[in-house]
Amino acid sequence: MATPIRRCKGVILMAALVCLFVSTDFAFGETKVFVEEYTYQASEADNKLSSRVIALEKAKRLLFEKLATFLESESEVKTFHLTKDQIVILTAGIVSAEIIDEKWDGKTYSLKAKITADPKDVAKAINKLRHDSQRTKGLEETRKKADEAFRKVEKLKKELAMAKTEKLNLGGYNEAINRLSATDWVDKGNALVTSGKNQEAVEAFTRAIELDPQNARTYYQRGGVYGRLEDYQRAIRDFDRAIELNPKLAEAYIDRGVAYEMLGDYQPAIREYDKAIELNPNAARAYVNRGIAYAQLGDHRQAIRDYDKATELNPKDARAHLNRGFAYEQLGDHQQAMEDYKTAARFGSRTAQHYLSSKGIGW
Repeated sequence: MATPIRRCKGVILMAALVCLFVSTDFAFGETKVFVEEYTYQASEADNKLSSRVIALEKAKRLLFEKLATFLESESEVKTFHLTKDQIVILTAGIVSAEIIDEKWDGKTYSLKAKITADPKDVAKAINKLRHDSQRTKGLEETRKKADEAFRKVEKLKKELAMAKTEKLNLGGYNEAINRLSATDWVDKGNALVTSGKNQEAVEAFTRAIELDPQNARTYYQRGGVYGRLEDYQRAIRDFDRAIELNPKLAEAYIDRGVAYEMLGDYQPAIREYDKAIELNPNAARAYVNRGIAYAQLGDHRQAIRDYDKATELNPKDARAHLNRGFAYEQLGDHQQAMEDYKTAARFGSRTAQHYLSSKGIGW
């Protein structure tokens, strides 16, 4: 989700207190085009739509393999020490495949698709994503679901080919096709999020939900986009549905808490973070955001305890250091506050950097 700017009780540092609904925008410059063709021979169980879904999935896999192979040779990507499979998963959240030609004759579906990308910008995006465990987990889960759906399609196709015509039951096959198609729309949504096209991303995730309405993570992802659009009520409704489908989805509790915070409902937000921590005691983001909620309620000592835990879990969490600095400042411990601001600046907090620079203080 995008990072809404929130002013907190007139304190200048509060512009960076809450890192919510993280978004990564990249403008593509010089580009390379990767093209792949695939022809699918339809089975008795297939129609034009199912043939298109399968052909597109095959072409996408070939395209992302081709792009990953190219990126492996790029010096920027080499330093990340990622496997080709990891690069494939991450690039699916950055760029999307575009169909440039397709033909259907009732028996075969021929499709040509392309990926257009600037390798240097993709490398920068990969670097961002590989440090974003929340989005990376979502991309990995989408790839896993696509693999599962594709295997089921292949299995059911074989079973249907062996069945007698009068016993054909296409319900399960069509359901698997829908799930496979849904993962394509999720991939499109993720790429649109990366490029900052949030309204289009909502539409892509909505299409995915229509095709696979029992996927908790897709509701969670759409809720995140609503958060970036500052439509917190809709975000909460999507997080509600995600949690209904998967009560153990800790990230959904965290972001539902964030949405409550943005609406000024700090006690409900704290309860959401409590639940997230119960489910995942190592969720540093939950501790940081709960600390922020306590700070908003004026309980800076409890906020510091949460920031302490967050920095214990993730010593390089710039937000935790920045917000702990603010809490110490509110308690009158200016020396400790300054140390935290310097640490936050070293770990990339622009708010801390600008604040220290304005005071003529280095870090």
